[in-house]
Amino acid sequence: MTMTATKTVREVALENPNATRIFEKLGIDYCCGGQRPLNEACAAANLNIDDVLSRLEQAGADSSRDASGKNWQTEALGSLVEYIVATHHAFIKDETPRILQLAAKVVSVHGRNHPELQQVHATFDALGQELSSHLMKEEQILFPFIVGMDRASGNGSAAPASCFGTVQNPIRMMMIEHDSAGNALRELREVTSNYTVPADACISYKTLYQALQDFEKDLHQHIHLENNILFPRALTMENA
Repeated sequence: MTMTATKTVREVALENPNATRIFEKLGIDYCCGGQRPLNEACAAANLNIDDVLSRLEQAGADSSRDASGKNWQTEALGSLVEYIVATHHAFIKDETPRILQLAAKVVSVHGRNHPELQQVHATFDALGQELSSHLMKEEQILFPFIVGMDRASGNGSAAPASCFGTVQNPIRMMMIEHDSAGNALRELREVTSNYTVPADACISYKTLYQALQDFEKDLHQHIHLENNILFPRALTMENA
């Protein structure tokens, strides 16, 4: 138990992908803040470490695979890239305009009585624009290079040439942008008091808050797959 408690949140999530569901429910940051030891993360969130460990043990039945049914520690990097783009990038592209439209509608009806909605709309709008640029850089520059590197590693050929030197350079930039997105998600939680729906909320208001929570959950998993699995494996492959 002590060994598990002192492992980083990232290490626990990698050993047991089902743990990310527990972390999500408990509000433990396993993507951008995954380097913190589990016991420290629990203390910061006012959680009992023994209770958290018990929940993690119960969630560890099929600890090598996540909700996709894949073990991304062993699957080809090209397959992981394809999954991230088809699942998480597609989700962002579909949901961002829908949430922005919904937020504008809710602001127009409830903005006078709930001025925090203006900040919700502005913060999510900025996040959406940042993510749009972020996804483009990944899909057009970083991901094709990683796929090419993975392919070259498989057939014994030379790694592809790049315009950025080592792959560590774009990875560092993507992780900085992930941190920025994580800050925006935390800001949204704070301004909405953890998405507490007011008594006078209409269906659209409730739908907006649920959509924002779903967006947060998906982005957490998205960043986890990149920060904790794809990027470290790509760096290891380049240095092999």
